[in-house]
Amino acid sequence: MANSYIIDSPSPSNLTYLWGYGSLLGLVLVMQIITGVTLAMHYTPNIEMAFNSVEHIMRDVNNGWLIRYTHANVASFFFIFLYIHIGRGLYYGSYTRPRILLWSIGVIIFVLTMATGFLGYTLPWGQMSLWGATVITNLLSAIPWMGVNIVEFVWGGFSVDNATLNRFFSLHYLLPFILVGLVVLHLVALHHHGSNNPLGVSANGDRVPFHPYYTFKDIVGFLAFFLVLSIIVFYMPNLLGHSDNYIPANPLVTPTHIQPEWYFLPYYAILRSIPNKLLGVIAMFAAILILLAMPFLDESRIRGSQFRPFMKIIFWLFISNFVLLGWIGAKPVSDPYIIIGQLSSIFYFAWFAIVAMVGIIENTLYQMRQLWLGAK
Repeated sequence: MANSYIIDSPSPSNLTYLWGYGSLLGLVLVMQIITGVTLAMHYTPNIEMAFNSVEHIMRDVNNGWLIRYTHANVASFFFIFLYIHIGRGLYYGSYTRPRILLWSIGVIIFVLTMATGFLGYTLPWGQMSLWGATVITNLLSAIPWMGVNIVEFVWGGFSVDNATLNRFFSLHYLLPFILVGLVVLHLVALHHHGSNNPLGVSANGDRVPFHPYYTFKDIVGFLAFFLVLSIIVFYMPNLLGHSDNYIPANPLVTPTHIQPEWYFLPYYAILRSIPNKLLGVIAMFAAILILLAMPFLDESRIRGSQFRPFMKIIFWLFISNFVLLGWIGAKPVSDPYIIIGQLSSIFYFAWFAIVAMVGIIENTLYQMRQLWLGAK
């Protein structure tokens, strides 16, 4: 099996470094599980002791600061690689037939990774942990009739308290192992049809063994990642975190500006852009789950954007808009950020309709050209 997957697996000969982020994601998942299990040996899931247990890890446990900073920063790298991996799939049409199942499993992995990241953010039990958990779990109260009951069930009481922290810790520990199972299914689905290639055409006649061509290419990516990670962990460990999380959680003091971790900010901006709470929650979840519809929205005969100039333009507009949403999510709820967030949210959803329209127009032009050539 190992020979089939990582040695003699026939791979397109023109894969770029963008195809290496899948293996990087596997690496960081293993790193998160190892560092997470180690941290769990010293962490206490109790609201009276959680914050101090994290400080104990940082100050008293041998190399505890290194393990904790590695775990926290690799979580950010996990999402950086995940967004690049998804972006590469969108650009090169990796979601099209016959890889619909592969894409769908990947989207499920994305959703579970976001859930795992949110649960982990609450564990240090700082101010942002408490209030972020309070705000996000309160979104469930928007569900008609049973919302309040669901929120109290998640909390294990009438507020974010000790029972909530215990539940979040248990789930945060469990979900990575479920992710491992989904990653295995993802790899099985990938192995069935093989990787897509940058040209979007069949590469059956031009394939090379995975080893040594892509194993060494992946190792180069690993070394570059370790270099950047080392610089951040040793010199800028709090670059991607929030300073308020170094203040012990206090339910009587609300932070000036509550915001989730940076990797949730685009979806947080979509949530805030809609005044109605229920519609905001629906839009936030729809912004993620709409990725499942991509194989059915893009019906273009040409796979990927490599030979589609207009598709290239709207793809980079989508990326720019996504970054803008992330910036808006970190800003206060005031003008002009409100109106910019609303316009960006509208474009986010409109983009998927534009992709479908572009595919229809391209297919129509292709058929007209074929008819014209036939008549000629």
